[in-house]
Amino acid sequence: MRKPDGTMPLLAPMSQVAGRMAAEIGASLLRHPGPGRGKLMGGVAGVPPGRAVIIGSGTVATAAARVLMGLDARVTVMSRDLARLAYLQEHFGGRIATRVSNPQAVAEEVNGADLAILSVLVPGAAAPHVLSREMVRSMGPGAVIVDVSIDQGGAAETSRPTSHSDPIYVEEGVVHYCVTNMPGAVPQTSTQALTSATLPYIEALADFGIEDAMRRDRALAESLSTHAGRLIRGPVADVFGMQAAPNPFL
Repeated sequence: MRKPDGTMPLLAPMSQVAGRMAAEIGASLLRHPGPGRGKLMGGVAGVPPGRAVIIGSGTVATAAARVLMGLDARVTVMSRDLARLAYLQEHFGGRIATRVSNPQAVAEEVNGADLAILSVLVPGAAAPHVLSREMVRSMGPGAVIVDVSIDQGGAAETSRPTSHSDPIYVEEGVVHYCVTNMPGAVPQTSTQALTSATLPYIEALADFGIEDAMRRDRALAESLSTHAGRLIRGPVADVFGMQAAPNPFL
């Protein structure tokens, strides 16, 4: 669901949770025992901090950057949205680096990086692969990838879904954490955050009925995926090679 200003009110709470978790988990997986390279993300006096690259500039990226800054890591946020990068640069007081995302720039930034957090989102569609296998390999043994985009198929060529009970695997020497539904690991926090966001829309559907609620709120209508047994959502139809039916409420 996307409002006219571009915000996604139902996704934002889970994105905040996932972003914070991505930073915490990534820093933890760098440690021993385990396949990580045995590095402290924030370093200590006389030892440089770890280098983290966040690809994406939305809610997940912002939350992850905040946690990593708290750990004193060196953080670079990459995105194609220059205005958003400018906002983050100012928001964090210049304590993070920003760079416009393109294949060459991504390859340069992830080369030798300790942690890559992938938070690429195409609403309603599969995530694009922004990290090739070669880019993953360039990070070096014991580096960590946390692919928050895995719920939309993953943003690295080497990503495949994992679970909370078996969360990681190593490919090209790099530790991959690709757990679908990351907020499920913290159900108390996630449930409270999600119900607070969704309750007003549930109340609208209950008070006015589905059709009237859709006509009252264009953003709600535009988020419709299926209706009367027909697929409405265009990007979803494109992923599966199907044709979307017209949305009756637009």
